[in-house]
Amino acid sequence: MHFSINRRRFIQTTSTALTALAMPYVATRASAQTSELRVVVYGGDIGKAGIEAFTEPFEAETGIKVRAITQDFEPAQLELMVASENVTVDVAPLNPGAALPAAAKGLLEDIDYSVYKKDELAGIVDFAKQPFGVGLLVYGTVMVWNTKKFPAEKPRPNTWSEFWDVEKFPGARLLINGQWGSEGPWEEALMADGVPADTTQIYPMDIGHVFAKLDEIKPHIRKWWASGSESQQLMRSGIGDVMNAYDGRAQLLIDNGEPFEINRNQAKITWDYWVIPKGSPNTANAQKFIEFATRADRQAAYAQLTNYGPTNRNAFKTIPDKLARKLASYPDYLKSSVPNDGKWYAEVGSDGKSNTAHLVDRWADWVLR
Repeated sequence: MHFSINRRRFIQTTSTALTALAMPYVATRASAQTSELRVVVYGGDIGKAGIEAFTEPFEAETGIKVRAITQDFEPAQLELMVASENVTVDVAPLNPGAALPAAAKGLLEDIDYSVYKKDELAGIVDFAKQPFGVGLLVYGTVMVWNTKKFPAEKPRPNTWSEFWDVEKFPGARLLINGQWGSEGPWEEALMADGVPADTTQIYPMDIGHVFAKLDEIKPHIRKWWASGSESQQLMRSGIGDVMNAYDGRAQLLIDNGEPFEINRNQAKITWDYWVIPKGSPNTANAQKFIEFATRADRQAAYAQLTNYGPTNRNAFKTIPDKLARKLASYPDYLKSSVPNDGKWYAEVGSDGKSNTAHLVDRWADWVLR
């Protein structure tokens, strides 16, 4: 079974909107002081997976009462809770684009790694261990072929340089929209121009270089997709022959018999962190929960419910090989993938704007030309 995750975005809001976003979490200061651990596990079916793999087993093992909050969690909610000293969530997931700025603002508690068993801590991939959070899951943005256009017995574009080669590999192309800045076809463009698929080579990104390469492919892009659900709809409609897409979305179509295949070479990978909002009244139990949820057996259980990769490499010892090869953090795939550098995206220049904000501005101008 596969559950997909909506991409959580930065939200530019007024104070009124901030209040509205925080409404599901609002409580009095008195009610916030509770022994019940409150954990955000996302919404929908993936929230059910979080309950099955994490919150219910944790409560059974420790006797600590857990209230699972089945919805997504936004940076604006976090900031409002901490600023108002009314923290009504103890553990929540955030992606790097949200977690890094939050940590820089002092909105997150430090993770207590002393509570981890040595083998469990060693098993967690390095990029998923930060002072402010521990990785919950890994997902990827990958190249996807329509096998009707690119069957196995015929040449296929295997690199982003070949994706850009529309003469050798003709066909309709789809790429992710860059309107959010923190996600876009940026790394693909650099790899298409010969930059090695290596984080140390790609970052810091030269934004001018990125858009110069995008100029070449722009006339050949049939659609810039803006969400995982839209990319899935476009793939299902058959209007794209080769594209980039979230691996979970593409895998769902493949599992349902649709004519697609994933190419994991030069994939981009990112992940979500478990974090603890600053001022949580249940910090000690929150630390225990995150340690529990990142153990190999819990990560394996979650991966088998969601088809998203574990951050604990030891989880692969118990994940069936057929499923393991569908996951973004499968060890062989990590060797040829580019981890997202959230620090670069969050970095603020002398003009007071982050690299993400610069990408948003540049994209808005470029896409209309």
